[in-house]
Amino acid sequence: MFISEFIDYLLLEKKYSTHTTTAYKADLLSFLEFYQNEYNIPDISKVNYSQIRSWIVKLVDEGVSNRTINRKISSLKTYYKFLLKTGHIEKNPLAKHQALKVSRKLQIPFSSQEVESVISNLADERDFESVRDKLIVEMFYATGIRRIELVNLKLLDMDLNKGQIKVLGKRNKERYLPLLPSVCKTLRLYLELRSDLLINASNPYLLLTKKGVKIYETLVYRIINSYFSKASSKVKKSPHILRHSFATHLLNEGADLNAVKELLGHSSLAATQIYTHHSVAQLTKVYKQSHPRNKK
Repeated sequence: MFISEFIDYLLLEKKYSTHTTTAYKADLLSFLEFYQNEYNIPDISKVNYSQIRSWIVKLVDEGVSNRTINRKISSLKTYYKFLLKTGHIEKNPLAKHQALKVSRKLQIPFSSQEVESVISNLADERDFESVRDKLIVEMFYATGIRRIELVNLKLLDMDLNKGQIKVLGKRNKERYLPLLPSVCKTLRLYLELRSDLLINASNPYLLLTKKGVKIYETLVYRIINSYFSKASSKVKKSPHILRHSFATHLLNEGADLNAVKELLGHSSLAATQIYTHHSVAQLTKVYKQSHPRNKK
């Protein structure tokens, strides 16, 4: 079935992260289990499209969202492209597959006042965890960094003299992000407190727990959700919403779309354009307030 070879291909040639390849493998094994149970054939490289369709129908009947189904099928499609490329199959059974329609959910960003409220409430705190949490909030809002990128930042990625950080993004693509003076100030204070940790102070990663262990994604989510629950009534309060707020606020202030694309680490403008609906709304508001014909 060449699944292990496929995973090696994703890791070594495509430069996908371990997290991403694990998700691909889980999707493949999920389909393999269905295929073996339904058709009693162990080799999913011999599948046809009608059999994949029956899996899709089963997932729909189980209440799996179209978005999740599309992700699973995307994993399968990549797998069959690999088999085609390596000569293990002659035809990709998913070559003409059309993704299921997905309704785009409107991501409502935090207002700048909500972000400032959280940062202000942490401004006078000087204990390690409070300063670390403030740094996390400021880093998300000032750089638009992804949660996994933030977690994996190392001390060597910091350059306070230049006021910038090096970020390892998707597919191991590096980008450099500028830091605001206010973030540099918080970062310096955090590094002082970090150096006082008695346990694992030599840990190469920037953000640590109080025990000196590398911070983890679920903790970062809990930190953001906890602080913003006190400052915002919005339903979603996550690191991604802070990243979304970063992009939306930049565009509202007239930032170039291509520049925002580079800051976010997107590979195409299409991914960045989802943030423009808020900036268009802001432009419409300004337009209606300012255009002389609107007052007649």
